[in-house]
Amino acid sequence: MSNDRWSGLSPSPIGAGLTGKCPRCGNASMFRGFIAVAPTCPSCGLDYSFADAGDGPAVFIMLIGGALVVGGALFTEIRWEPPMWVHAMIWPPFAIAVCLGLLRPLKGLLIALQYHNKAEQGRLEN
Repeated sequence: MSNDRWSGLSPSPIGAGLTGKCPRCGNASMFRGFIAVAPTCPSCGLDYSFADAGDGPAVFIMLIGGALVVGGALFTEIRWEPPMWVHAMIWPPFAIAVCLGLLRPLKGLLIALQYHNKAEQGRLEN
């Protein structure tokens, strides 16, 4: 049986990425801190030097988090019309929680999808 990543034994890139597991073996964490990527997988030895999520997670978090916060604030304002101090107490902590809660899963997802799709930096051919 083949031991490559297409043999059916590899984890789903979405599942591995959202849980922060190695995209090749799915056993060990790809992070060594909150969002710092480990140099290699301690389980299978995959070198994470290819991993460059760039600004992708931040962009997705701004779009998703912004829609949740603004949508929630508008719904709350239209439905109950609370005083402004209520908005000031609810929405900044909610925005921080959404942003921090989504940061690691989205970074892991983008790295796992990079591995799965064999993404690399574009090059010009002469």
